[in-house]
Amino acid sequence: MAQTDILRFFSAWLRAPLRVASVTPSSNHLSALMTEHISPSHGPVLELGPGTGVFTSALLKRGIAQRDITLIEYGAEFVPLLKLRFPDTKLYQMDARHIGERGLLEDAVFGNVISGLPLLSMKPAVVLAILAGCFSRLRRDGGFYQFTYGPKCPVSPLLLRKLDLKAEKTGWTFRNFPPASVYRITRHQVPTLGNAR
Repeated sequence: MAQTDILRFFSAWLRAPLRVASVTPSSNHLSALMTEHISPSHGPVLELGPGTGVFTSALLKRGIAQRDITLIEYGAEFVPLLKLRFPDTKLYQMDARHIGERGLLEDAVFGNVISGLPLLSMKPAVVLAILAGCFSRLRRDGGFYQFTYGPKCPVSPLLLRKLDLKAEKTGWTFRNFPPASVYRITRHQVPTLGNAR
């Protein structure tokens, strides 16, 4: 991980700790865990809050083409870097709660969502809007991948029930600072990863 990325992330965290939520970018170990179940056949992919692009780079290593990745980044401090590093992705500087609005994102449909957003620091109404918007653009068998530093899924059971969704823990890593878990959120009728193999 480049020293400049760490400094850039720390600087962004100092300006907006609730929006950025971590003092450093996610590790390569967490990036691999977040993208473990995604392949080119599962594209295109929507990524929320890419920051410096560590999950985006992991998607590319999984064989996802840049043209099949759409990035949603709210922070103006990260947008120029993302444009430089991933020029062939579709990049939107916007608030993720508006994803479901018609006419945005060219009304695209996605195979999976990778989320780097700090859902635990967001109000439930905002999390609800983000999830509802993403699932309105996800294929029926698509998954929403979210990491958390907390001990349980960052989406409350109440919100999951409201949207008829379920959450499955897909893994965890201590080789991240801080240690993190990854959850896959899907519609109720989608098989778990263990049953789908």
